[in-house]
Amino acid sequence: MAGEEIALIVGTGAGLSASLARLCSSNGMKVALAARNTDKLADLAKETGARTYTCDATQSGDVEAMFASVAADLGEPDLVVYNPSSRVRGPVTEIDPADVQQALMVTCFGGFLVAQQAAKQMTARGSGTILFTGASASVKGYANSSCFAMGKFGLRGLAQAMARELQPQNVHVGHFVIDGGIGRADDSRPSRGDDGMLSPDAIAETYFHVHRQHRSAWTWEIELRPWVEKF
Repeated sequence: MAGEEIALIVGTGAGLSASLARLCSSNGMKVALAARNTDKLADLAKETGARTYTCDATQSGDVEAMFASVAADLGEPDLVVYNPSSRVRGPVTEIDPADVQQALMVTCFGGFLVAQQAAKQMTARGSGTILFTGASASVKGYANSSCFAMGKFGLRGLAQAMARELQPQNVHVGHFVIDGGIGRADDSRPSRGDDGMLSPDAIAETYFHVHRQHRSAWTWEIELRPWVEKF
């Protein structure tokens, strides 16, 4: 039943993840919120009735324990969203290899660990949706952003491969290229005018639509940008 569905959002913050949590909750889903620091999620959890879980997505033990806890507390998730990312800016000749390695662990390897656990549960059940949050860097490598491109290109490759592998098993995998800045309430960035930033609520609606798509017309990738964004 739709009202008994469970959503697990990994890498929850105050923007897109929060909008998605509210939307899922308002549509009768039970919500699980995961982050390295769950203290910041108290208000959102109270608002949405969500359970919170401490998890470092780069650690396989943490990820396995999180999925086990969610299953025990709420049930196996029908929708899993992976949002975390990290980057190191600067010339490729100067950025610290250790910092790059850690950023890749968060942006890409963590996505694999979470998706692997989700896929194990969903393929055994024969249903489910796994969604990955990408960026402009998923398809375009920019100067002084080699690290971010590596991580996001890798995440996109993971999503595409999993979509082809898992679709025959009735598991829907989707990747979202968020090509532009996401607006936030406390935004101090220069204004780009009306609709110059992506609305996190509008992005969340698209994620939710993909989760609800009929399998006769599944989407594996969607690109979202504000109408003022160049591409």
